[in-house]
Amino acid sequence: MEDSTQIPYPTPAHTPPHHSSIPLTVLVSSRAVIYDEDNNLIVSPATLTLSPQTGTIISILPTILPPSSFPPNTIYKDHSPHILLPGLVDAHVHLNEPGRTEWEGFHTGTRAAASGGVTTVVDMPLNAIPPTTTVNGLKEKIKAAQGQCWVDVGFYGGIIPGNAAELLPLVDAGVRGFKGFLIESGVDEFPAVSSSDVALAMSTLAKTSTTLMFHAEMIPPITASVGDDVQTSLPPLEPSGPLNEYDTFLSSRPPAFETYAIEEILALSVIAPELQLHIVHLSAIEAIPILRAARDRGVKITAETCFHYLALAAEEVADGDTRHKCCPPIRSSVNRDGLWSELASPNSVIQTVVSDHSPCTPELKLLPDNLSQGCGAHYLQEPVKGVNGDMISKEEAEEKERGDFFASWGGISSVGFGLPILWTEAKTRSRPIDILDVVRLCAVNTSAQVGLSHKKGALRPGMDADVCVFDDEGEFVVGREQMLFRNKVSPYQGRTMRGLVKETWVRGQKVFERNGVNGGFVGKGGLPIGKLLLEKRS
Repeated sequence: MEDSTQIPYPTPAHTPPHHSSIPLTVLVSSRAVIYDEDNNLIVSPATLTLSPQTGTIISILPTILPPSSFPPNTIYKDHSPHILLPGLVDAHVHLNEPGRTEWEGFHTGTRAAASGGVTTVVDMPLNAIPPTTTVNGLKEKIKAAQGQCWVDVGFYGGIIPGNAAELLPLVDAGVRGFKGFLIESGVDEFPAVSSSDVALAMSTLAKTSTTLMFHAEMIPPITASVGDDVQTSLPPLEPSGPLNEYDTFLSSRPPAFETYAIEEILALSVIAPELQLHIVHLSAIEAIPILRAARDRGVKITAETCFHYLALAAEEVADGDTRHKCCPPIRSSVNRDGLWSELASPNSVIQTVVSDHSPCTPELKLLPDNLSQGCGAHYLQEPVKGVNGDMISKEEAEEKERGDFFASWGGISSVGFGLPILWTEAKTRSRPIDILDVVRLCAVNTSAQVGLSHKKGALRPGMDADVCVFDDEGEFVVGREQMLFRNKVSPYQGRTMRGLVKETWVRGQKVFERNGVNGGFVGKGGLPIGKLLLEKRS
């Protein structure tokens, strides 16, 4: 990950631009997360002067200036006592368009992101058809995204068997990193990679500034399912109990899957010692000492965890509630506590927290009747589309066991809820993280992870004017009207959240205002303004 602390902090001018003939936007608050002149992240009163024309921050002063300090055509808003934060960067989102737009699309997914103070999302390479494993696949993504995005969007490339020749062209085309699976992904067009595939990808990307990321689950040789020489992981273990009990699913993907996969990646890391490696959606605390030891001996590796691993626990999942299914699985409350302890520790190996928003249609979740009401499932009315595009008849759909944690799609829908999820859970912790930690984990470090820290993830003069106005005392109950992603299926439904995003600004333009017109999506003329972030990483 790039070291964002090396960015020099421009000393702000002591006076605002009095004589500007260009209309300015000024946001002030008694609390803002900014940098002091020693480059320390602090909470301070602040005046932010934004340029809607350039989309950048002109100046930041650590005090509140009155409207009279600015030209008469200035848009001026005092948000005190709410907190001004940099727009969040969600570095792990599945938007699925084209090909599976009925699961999620750029328009709905980025609207949901904007409503939660997220101003940049990075789209994963799988679950769209075609996947972003070729330059042509990336072009299809770009074509599908044009004019639909409410926030700025970057793209990851994928590593799959046989696409090594596409990796450097994808770097040149501006992907923000690469992801591969060490175990089956769940979709046919994105197969898992073997150790030899990983070695080839590492050697191909060794001299680039990209990040190589892994879904780190792999069948270890201690199970009865494989021999000692593990090159390609077999599917997860067979169920050992009732299919609708979460414990049955949890036992089929134990922590050893994660630790073995990480050890395999580390064993190969010598191939490209300067290449940044990254573990996506870390769930098992058993992996933490392995990653720490590797980092201490100089391996360039970081990890992320997800909001759901920090907020949900296996013991709380009711029978058949497949809204909670994801891979790796949600683990015990003791494991959850361990993740929080690591987040709160100095120099944590977990550098970022992301959503891994991975939605599907309600039918693919196989929800029981008591949970499927109102979510839009159509089991009885019409055939449904399967994961790989095959049409499943009404009769076949009815034969599938509702609440089956093995047959249902694995993914948690939460884009746009990350900030309140993290803030709500942090307030219950004996070793809580504060708002500065939230900004580091969800903005500063996520922007660095994807090579965007020169313009995203922080409130600094010259950077993109991406701002989140956060009411840290506000509360709301998650209902269908708050779930702005396409399919209204989420384990957070019915939960009371603390922390409410009041406004979201992208490059100096307000795109979301809670309780505003058009459902709050004001945009520029009520239209989406998101850009596609396709510059080559430097």
